[in-house]
Amino acid sequence: MRKLLLLLIATFSFFGSSAQWVRVLDKNTKRPIDFVYIFNTYGSSTTDPEGRADITPLGPDTASIYFQHPGYKTLEFTRSELKRTDFVVLLPQTELKLSEITVAANRWEKSTDQLPNQLAVVDRKEIKFQNPQTAADLLDLSGQVFIQKSQMGGGSPMIRGFATSRVLLVVDGVRMNNAIFREGNVQNVISLDPLSIKSTEILFGPGSVIYGSDALGGVMTFNTLKPQFQQSSSGLTELNATLRTASANFEKTGHFDLNLGGEKIAAVSSFTYTDYDDLIMGSHGPESYLRPEYQDRVNGVDVVVGNRDPKRQVATGYSQYNLMQKVAFKPNDHWYFEGAIHHSATSDIPRYDRLIQYRNGDLRFGDWYYGPQKWTMGKLDVDHKAPTLLYNELKVTTAFQRFEESRYSRAFGDNILEGQQERVDAWSINLDLRKVIAEGQRMYYGGEILLNQVSSTARNENINSGESTPAGTRYPDGSTWKTAAAYANYEMDLSSKWFLSAGARFTQVWIDASFDPTFYQLPFGRAQNRTGALNGMLGATYRPFSDTKIYMNLSTGFRAPNIDDIGKVFDSGDQIVVVPNTDLNAEYLYNAEAGILRTWKKRFQIEATAFVSFLSDAMARRPTTLNGMDSIIYRGDLSQVNSIQNVDQAFIAGAFLRLSADLNEHFSTSLEGTYTYGEASDGEPLRHVAPFFGRASVFFKHGWFKADLYAIYNGELTTEQLAPSELDKPYLYATDDNGDPYSPSWWTLNLKASYPVHKNLELSGGIENILDQRYRPYSSGIVAAGRNFILALRLHI
Repeated sequence: MRKLLLLLIATFSFFGSSAQWVRVLDKNTKRPIDFVYIFNTYGSSTTDPEGRADITPLGPDTASIYFQHPGYKTLEFTRSELKRTDFVVLLPQTELKLSEITVAANRWEKSTDQLPNQLAVVDRKEIKFQNPQTAADLLDLSGQVFIQKSQMGGGSPMIRGFATSRVLLVVDGVRMNNAIFREGNVQNVISLDPLSIKSTEILFGPGSVIYGSDALGGVMTFNTLKPQFQQSSSGLTELNATLRTASANFEKTGHFDLNLGGEKIAAVSSFTYTDYDDLIMGSHGPESYLRPEYQDRVNGVDVVVGNRDPKRQVATGYSQYNLMQKVAFKPNDHWYFEGAIHHSATSDIPRYDRLIQYRNGDLRFGDWYYGPQKWTMGKLDVDHKAPTLLYNELKVTTAFQRFEESRYSRAFGDNILEGQQERVDAWSINLDLRKVIAEGQRMYYGGEILLNQVSSTARNENINSGESTPAGTRYPDGSTWKTAAAYANYEMDLSSKWFLSAGARFTQVWIDASFDPTFYQLPFGRAQNRTGALNGMLGATYRPFSDTKIYMNLSTGFRAPNIDDIGKVFDSGDQIVVVPNTDLNAEYLYNAEAGILRTWKKRFQIEATAFVSFLSDAMARRPTTLNGMDSIIYRGDLSQVNSIQNVDQAFIAGAFLRLSADLNEHFSTSLEGTYTYGEASDGEPLRHVAPFFGRASVFFKHGWFKADLYAIYNGELTTEQLAPSELDKPYLYATDDNGDPYSPSWWTLNLKASYPVHKNLELSGGIENILDQRYRPYSSGIVAAGRNFILALRLHI
């Protein structure tokens, strides 16, 4: 009887006791680490900003508990072992790529251990240390994404030979690509604030099974800060503030984010303001990159002014602000509600690559700038966890986005400023469900509905008199782009070493556009386009040993035509005009990929990936006729008529290699490179295939101090390797010995470091382009920064 009573008391104590807390700290600095993923077969938990987490649900004392975080070694403890350390876990830093948690693969949190794809992750710790100025620069931190810039207020990612409307941007589970994402370079990614981003995940290769249209080259998922609930009776309040400057463009950035967390309600607020002056290029490089003169307007007359500092890229500066507000409500362990508002806006952004164009020996434009780029998103998430017949977890995401952009241009010496204004209202609803079918078998499925409405206006203004008149719009005003889709993805643990995943998605796309005959005489008045696409994926992961992962996958992707493809009327080049084409089909990508990730002795690691892709029915700009004529008068010039057509096929292949090592407690090193090759069916190079690029790094850490000395390298593209569309823009390139345009190779040496001067105050910064090289990344209109000193001060309370 006494033994039974003691057993009942012990059982009651185990199930009725208060929560068991664990605290996770950095082994070097003894600072708390947030967002540590703590898990085992019984459940999971995540640390708060104080490094605390409740591990009560994670089973008995003998169960193994895993502690996982990018940039740190994964450790394993039993609860009994944790008791001996007073439930304090010290995680050692590492430069090796270890198991991480991703949502990019299937819209749910998933360990990368079983993922049959190449994936890169940039976490908040890396963002703070490297100090990227924009979200485009943040993507560049991955070392696996090439960034093109037409102006300083820009950044167009290139992945596996694709860019712009052929790669997908996703923000907190909501697609950012809209109906007017163009074939040319887009700068929408700079609407995101890198200082409010928790992590960024880049999933390489087609992602159409989960994300639908546009996900050909890859999917870039930006996960912004989430409200953190209190983990103890004291509640949770966290404040972060940043002041930063950089010398190359005299950056002035101020940021704060504040989290207030209760037991059931939590909120996070974020605000950032940045101002940039003109960008200064380096001292050592091609003379043709210099800016010897620039345009100005004096007493109502355009004049050419000699640049007293030809390294200063006059007319590149701009400013921007970002704000974010999220509120979350968690009434119990089953339900979670989160509402969010994002808003960003820029000042006017000069289009630098147009301002350096010449015609007949004279500057071509007096003005060329983008008007304020504005992005607003309102979002509501509902998450339900319960073991039901249809799902174990359900998520519903509804969102509204408004995109506003405009462009203004004026020929040098002309008084007429031509302006075009666009607005896209985008509604979306996503339903995602996760179901555990049986032990080792999981199903992810759901659907999506999207609606984009495009408003397009245009006016010409006499800048002297202020008089304005209507003009031809860039897109058919009032046009719509709609999609509806359903998908399913199945995963199965074939054994302890083999994992299989397979999925399919069907997407239907509708376009409806009416053309105003006032300014353009077209042979049609309305465009109605309907496109359907079935995509699939089959992947397998093999783990012969705990330190080795081998994966392979076959997948397809597609991109449906959008309003920009079908309905744009735009001066796309010198004496070339693009006209609408209503008879477009979707383009399809067929992809095969294989890779390996191997770690030796927990100190050395190799990661290698290779892929082959074939693109059919590719949409590309080609000559055509309009009303029987191959050339028309457009904006005063006789211009060749072009349109977007399904005329091309393309072959793309590439490889990625990364070698890394933890040499000892203080030093680590890494070396990585990306090579891509692509050509169209006629043998011509593809526009968005970047040159070989790579990164080499030596990282040092000791106590509170850490530093990274690294080099970035870009290979050369000869004249023969440039796409025909790039050869039409010689002003972007250097000139070889034959007088032909080419993209030279370049490399830079850089240093970053950080040190906490107080327990709540950290100083970080560095020197980029130490050797002051003058270089222009491939296809970019602006020359990169010269020697650049960065200084940031961060407060954490």
